[in-house]
Amino acid sequence: MNDKNEVLIQVQDLKKAFGKLEVLRGISTEIKKGEVVVVIGPSGSGKSTFLRSLNLLEVPTGGTVLFEGTDITDPKTDIDVHRQKIGMVFQHFHLFPHKTILENIMLAPVTLKKMSKEEAEKKAKELLQRVGLADKADAYPDQLSGGQKQRVGIARALTTTPDILLCDEATSALDPQTTEAILKLLKKINREMGVTILLITHQMQVVQMICNKVAVMEKGQVVEAGSVLDV
Repeated sequence: MNDKNEVLIQVQDLKKAFGKLEVLRGISTEIKKGEVVVVIGPSGSGKSTFLRSLNLLEVPTGGTVLFEGTDITDPKTDIDVHRQKIGMVFQHFHLFPHKTILENIMLAPVTLKKMSKEEAEKKAKELLQRVGLADKADAYPDQLSGGQKQRVGIARALTTTPDILLCDEATSALDPQTTEAILKLLKKINREMGVTILLITHQMQVVQMICNKVAVMEKGQVVEAGSVLDV
């Protein structure tokens, strides 16, 4: 079981600008191992940019991100090594339509030569079982509902056994009932696998259902943050 007092990610004075547009204006915060953290705020507040900066999908223009004690914003750091420990779940599922669900999950570990095809297939089937889609291994993305596609996205993000899942508006395209099912799945993954989870959202339902820590963003800054009752 993870020690929830151990800091996984420490953000110090994080800034991001696109030309003259300042999107992140000096964010400092930390995420501890085992936490479920929800970042909430209106559209345009910088939530997605903040999340994408945590694995350098967006390169900050200032500040530092320490992941497990390593400054991943240092150009000398091999970010690909650390990205293997950071799973990413997107709002739009980004599944390859011409590949089966099993092949979609296997693709990254095999392509990056992190697993043999046999190892990747075994892992993918185990993950499909965990997310409740064992019977969809041979199906194609267009045969799945939105909620099922997001479950596949979660399974794919877990193939490298990450220490954290970054969820970028992962439920915003889903109806309330499906959103609830996905949040229950993420909560289960957090509790059973010990995976730290960071979600960004504008849906209060997410805050109410899953998190034990919430941060509110506005105009590129964290204006309020604190713990909530463990759910």
